[in-house]
Amino acid sequence: VQLQASGGGLVQAGGSLRLSCAASGFSDVQNAIGWFRQAPGKKREGVACISRDDVSTYYADSVKGRFTISRGNVKNTVYLQMNSLKPEDTAVYYCATDFSALLCVSPNWGSEQYDYWGQGTQVTVSS
Repeated sequence: VQLQASGGGLVQAGGSLRLSCAASGFSDVQNAIGWFRQAPGKKREGVACISRDDVSTYYADSVKGRFTISRGNVKNTVYLQMNSLKPEDTAVYYCATDFSALLCVSPNWGSEQYDYWGQGTQVTVSS
């Protein structure tokens, strides 16, 4: 199982980026996928996730209305569209997935108990 996160970069405040997460090795199973981020000197935090059945999406309060998580046409490919970026969004962004049906569910949608993690992609927002 491998996850490949991409799409990070340097952008000015107010700009947009789209992160991609491609998970391979799951055959025909569609899994929940979560996005997390870790800023320098801070704990890793949940940003958004999409449930395995695509019924539910969850967002951190700090990104609601600005970020959108969606699933691509290719199974286990997920995007994180990030608009109106702020300097405080600067972090390394990670995607994660797992076979469990207990992830990306309310109320603990931000749980980090995923077995599989990508390598991270750097997002830097300048003021």
